[in-house]
Amino acid sequence: MLIQLYLLLLLQIFSCFSIETKSKLNFDEFFNYTTFPLLKFSSTGRHLLIQTKRPSWNTNSYENTLWLYDIQNQTKKFITTNLRTSIQPQWSPSGNYIVFLSKNHSSINKRQSEEYIYLYSLGSDTVLPIQIGKETPLALTWSNNDSSIYLAVKSIDKENDLWKDVIQYRENVIRKTSIIYRIDFNSNNRSLPVEKSLIRNVSFLINQLLYTSFEEKLIFSSASAVRENLDDFELYFINLRNMSALSKLTNNEIIETALQLSIDGQHLFFLSLHRSSNKKLFNNTQNRLYSINLANGIITRFGEHFDGSIDGYTIESDAGVYILGQLGTEIQIYSRQLSKKDLIHHNGWNGTYESIVSSYNQRLIAFVYSSLEKPMEVYFVDNISQLISAKAITNENYLFTQRNLPKTKVYNWRNEDDHRVIEGLLHYPPEKFQSKNLPLLVLIHGGPYAASLNRLNLAWNNWAPLAVSEGWLVFEPNYRGSTGYGDQFLSEIRAKPLSRPGKDILCGVDQLIKDGIVDPYKLAVGGFSYGGFLTNWLITQTKRFNVALSAAGAVDFTSTWGMMDIPALISYLYGGFPWEVPHIYQNEAPIYHLDKVRTPTHIVTGENDVRVPTSQSYILERGLRYLDIPVKLITFPKEGHSLSINPWHGKIKVREELKWLQQYGNQSLNRDKSNNSERQKFTYALQLYMFFFSLVIIKNI
Repeated sequence: MLIQLYLLLLLQIFSCFSIETKSKLNFDEFFNYTTFPLLKFSSTGRHLLIQTKRPSWNTNSYENTLWLYDIQNQTKKFITTNLRTSIQPQWSPSGNYIVFLSKNHSSINKRQSEEYIYLYSLGSDTVLPIQIGKETPLALTWSNNDSSIYLAVKSIDKENDLWKDVIQYRENVIRKTSIIYRIDFNSNNRSLPVEKSLIRNVSFLINQLLYTSFEEKLIFSSASAVRENLDDFELYFINLRNMSALSKLTNNEIIETALQLSIDGQHLFFLSLHRSSNKKLFNNTQNRLYSINLANGIITRFGEHFDGSIDGYTIESDAGVYILGQLGTEIQIYSRQLSKKDLIHHNGWNGTYESIVSSYNQRLIAFVYSSLEKPMEVYFVDNISQLISAKAITNENYLFTQRNLPKTKVYNWRNEDDHRVIEGLLHYPPEKFQSKNLPLLVLIHGGPYAASLNRLNLAWNNWAPLAVSEGWLVFEPNYRGSTGYGDQFLSEIRAKPLSRPGKDILCGVDQLIKDGIVDPYKLAVGGFSYGGFLTNWLITQTKRFNVALSAAGAVDFTSTWGMMDIPALISYLYGGFPWEVPHIYQNEAPIYHLDKVRTPTHIVTGENDVRVPTSQSYILERGLRYLDIPVKLITFPKEGHSLSINPWHGKIKVREELKWLQQYGNQSLNRDKSNNSERQKFTYALQLYMFFFSLVIIKNI
């Protein structure tokens, strides 16, 4: 009996040594994640176009690669690695050609450079460059055959020579115009010169362009560089049989995006962004899906009883669409038939579906999927009824399946003021799921019209998995204003744009402390964009945070309103213009409460950020320095709001933020790590001792 006990002890000891554990995700690996910005089926359903995006460290840029996936042979062919992303690639009507833009001929000096579009032939596996002039391309679409393309370009300002380098603000920045051309190729010999015919000049920028053979129309959406007047964002069409007439399809003060035509070309589908009407005609809402009957102009809303946000869609058939709908922290696939109003949920995996496309003639479906425990890949399925059995057709992020990704759960609490239920995500450090008394990092999403999701998109602004690898419990609150919780939830931050969501977040931290999950003496906070707004606000409201990370955050919203490219957002959220409600602008701005700050703060901004003006970060840095609060400001050259030019910038941002956490918020956590290391050494030594002791006992027996 004694021998059996010791043998059992030996088995337990050996099992401790033989347990296969995944490695911790390290810093460099984190930033080598691949995303899939584009999927498109050919008209035949035989091929799928896939775009991948990943960092190119040697070139200080992002590599956007275009691939051709053969459905039947299950093979992938390379097309280009220099894809220019300002215009999406487009299949020709026959499915034999792809038109796209490349960075090969782009130049910093646009006035002297020639622009090109490129044709890829599936038959010959060749790419043909086509010179189109010096105007910057804005949008393009094929006609009803493979021999011509309609192209919208930005007009060149003929007064540039007169004004030299002097900027007329409205004319240079806002009041841009476009030209629409028809480009005709020789179908038998595509190396011959092309014919370029003027279709029409229009007095605004064109965002997206579509051709429909139904009554021979060109349909396009208008846009503006500054979101100041929502009349600048509408839908128009030109009847190609009478090109003198420009007709308006909408007059609704919403931003129309993601335009698609029905299979018969008689209905135009679009997503709507109901955003910040200066005329105060409506409250902001989540994203919605509509269609316009091009014959009679009747507009139909899809999923009107759906309480979440519609983030994408694809045409299923003339009878319906597949819809990507967000509820809470999940984005799932739904469908809607024209004969029914309610959406049908299709059972799939928990997590986030995105970039869904369908080949309606063969009922094929492709999509991008990820969850917090499963990295992003492209999946393919023959029929929506087989969604749960979809197979991955890419393997770009295999490395991350071999790493110990954090376990996450949804966490709920109440705002103590109005008892509104709020939820968010809790990301636990490896091997510490459901542990207690953990150091906390609150990471606040931007927007505010967005949400933290069950989605793995590793990036400089989504770095919770990296923070947990450093030992932090990461809390991502979906505060008031977040999508996926109903339009009322979205609109409840108006006139209280920082104080109400700020209270939501603080109540969540309080509840985590009450539940024993969080150590109240080890608290950190940070966020990007609107998350930066809230970070700046929170450190004026409480001294409980040991450290703060403010990325592209504003502190004074009168000057922000006057300088940013979406001023309508601020005037809507604050309930009016600065001269109409000055008390709200003052009460809800960190700059007027800055004397209460005691939190060491790390600040980052892009040098050319017009979404959240760079000056806001400089104001915050100067104020904290005058108050003798530890502060550091980093500015990234040539970058705008999204740090999208050089991947090193995002990597350096997170590296320096981790250092700041280490310096000001992480000392006790270091001791924990040291203690853990000592405990591991002790356990290992004890196991060895027990092993040799057992051998001696067995030998004596």
